[in-house]
Amino acid sequence: MTLQDIFIYPVKSLGGISLTSAQALQRGFQFDRRWMLVDENGRCITQRDEPSLALLQTCITTTGILISNKKNHEQQCFILKEPDVNKKIAVSVWDDRVEGYELNENAAEWLSQYLQRPCKLIYMPEDSIRPVDQQYAENNEQVSFADAFPYLLISQATLDDLNSRLEIPIAMNRFRPNLVVRGAEGYAEDSWAEIKINDVHFKVAKPCARCIVTTINQETTEKAKEPLLTLSKYRSLNNKVLFGQNLLALNAGKINVNSKIEVLKYK
Repeated sequence: MTLQDIFIYPVKSLGGISLTSAQALQRGFQFDRRWMLVDENGRCITQRDEPSLALLQTCITTTGILISNKKNHEQQCFILKEPDVNKKIAVSVWDDRVEGYELNENAAEWLSQYLQRPCKLIYMPEDSIRPVDQQYAENNEQVSFADAFPYLLISQATLDDLNSRLEIPIAMNRFRPNLVVRGAEGYAEDSWAEIKINDVHFKVAKPCARCIVTTINQETTEKAKEPLLTLSKYRSLNNKVLFGQNLLALNAGKINVNSKIEVLKYK
């Protein structure tokens, strides 16, 4: 059983990046969801209310993050990895209030024009406090601008099983995982309690409850009833559709595609 893919999503709800290796940190992979768009009230903006965010692709350069329109690559803006921050503000990620830095007006203006609504671009610094739900935390872990947990893992066989039930197969990017596993049986991750990839130990915290973003085609922004309609028939618990597992990193370290995955403990 090995690691098939590594993905990060530098700006929350924008397109992801496939990597061959990544530095696993407590908050998530390096650069993963450390930037976020917010509205005039400081509330996070996601594909739930702006599906067109799916068409904004991110790319890591030596000095920053390039954001471009998949439909027109000449439309782009740039964010420094280590921004010159000067304005700290409180923003909301669902029920959490978090402090972040409001970034340069150029990127915010470009994104506002794209969305045709006012927005701000926020960066989460290392000293920002956003603890993981204490019901699942091991050592007061913090999380980035991700919905709730630093990491999401899905087995390729799990998606393959879902696609066997659908009339039109869907891509893995509907589920926005960080880690994709090769060589496990479908839904094997449901039974894992702790795994190790290279020297990094991960706690499997809980199943991931899925939202309507999974119904948005990431290449066209078209919405449909699937896959939630089919998943609701066999992956529902307490009125939530579950697919994939949320993880916590118990230590920092580098992991690579094709690394061996070892299950240390089962539930």
